[in-house]
Amino acid sequence: MADEPGNPANHDLAQIRAEIDRADDEILRLLNQRARFVARVAELKEEMQVPFYVPSRERQIIDRLSAANTGPFPVEAIRAVFQEVFSACLSLEKTVKVAYLGPEGTFSHMAVKRQFGLSARAIPIKTIAAVFEEVERGGADLGVVPVENSTEGMINHTLDSFVDSDLKISSEIVLRISLCLLARAEVDLERVERVYSIPVALAQCRRWLATHLPRATVVESPSTAEAARSAHGDAHGVAVASEMAAKLYDLRILKRNIEDLTQNVTRFLVLGRQQAEPTGRDKTSVLLTTRDQPGILYKVLGGFAERGLNMTKIESRPSRRRAWEYVFFVDVDGHERDPAVAAALDAVRRCCESMKVLGSYPKGEPE
Repeated sequence: MADEPGNPANHDLAQIRAEIDRADDEILRLLNQRARFVARVAELKEEMQVPFYVPSRERQIIDRLSAANTGPFPVEAIRAVFQEVFSACLSLEKTVKVAYLGPEGTFSHMAVKRQFGLSARAIPIKTIAAVFEEVERGGADLGVVPVENSTEGMINHTLDSFVDSDLKISSEIVLRISLCLLARAEVDLERVERVYSIPVALAQCRRWLATHLPRATVVESPSTAEAARSAHGDAHGVAVASEMAAKLYDLRILKRNIEDLTQNVTRFLVLGRQQAEPTGRDKTSVLLTTRDQPGILYKVLGGFAERGLNMTKIESRPSRRRAWEYVFFVDVDGHERDPAVAAALDAVRRCCESMKVLGSYPKGEPE
């Protein structure tokens, strides 16, 4: 038998485990060595008065390690492992406070954990506008807000909050949205009377709900986490929310991946006060108010097209200042410091009543 004391396989297994222990000890030694280097970096940053959070530097490290990896450790796991290393080391410089659209268990909360790891202090805030305010008044170092879903479009509350804010976009998070059907106990779907969730999540699984819960009443909640909380108190209710919400609110997962489209992702923006450094794979977001004259939008867009720049998004919103006045949100590939982007922005500025660069930042990497 394999577990008999005299079996040669037992000796081989013991040797391999000893080698694993030595490898783990070496990893720990190197982690502490890295932490000491980071502590020194923190001292120098304090002296130089430079930003402590530099997403471009994290991107460079991940890209370099991914390219150098020869396996068998999976490349796709490198980011997750090193994000926790970054998070723990960053906490030696400063405990990062990140405000997000709460409560705990929302997809915004998941985005914070993915970007900043477990060592950051996540601060749940009730509204998107209040996340902006929390960062502006110094109650948080950074903020995380949703801006766009791949199936349901833009989050207008986020766009509107940029109009009067001086905050910069310092990074982008692209999160795969996997929706789960949650309940406090195993329940036959035919006995479900109420489905709790936010409108955007309900819209993302509209067909699934119509097929499997056609008689259930939809109850809108302020967040997916609040939906989970409501389902916990309702014997005939279920929630559409995240797996994280199931853990936080002690719910069973009845069904996973109930979203209608498998490519269901949401973009989140990291808000701060500093401009991100160029990485070579960047995006610039701009807020424009155009003059009221024929062909003006054509001229504005031409400023980007004539320089061969890829404009990935344009969205209009009422300015809320004058009737029938609109502001435009534009995303373009490249960094504000790139010569082509800088020239385009100068040309566009001459066509507009006002123009504000919301930030140039590293493009988010899909999961």
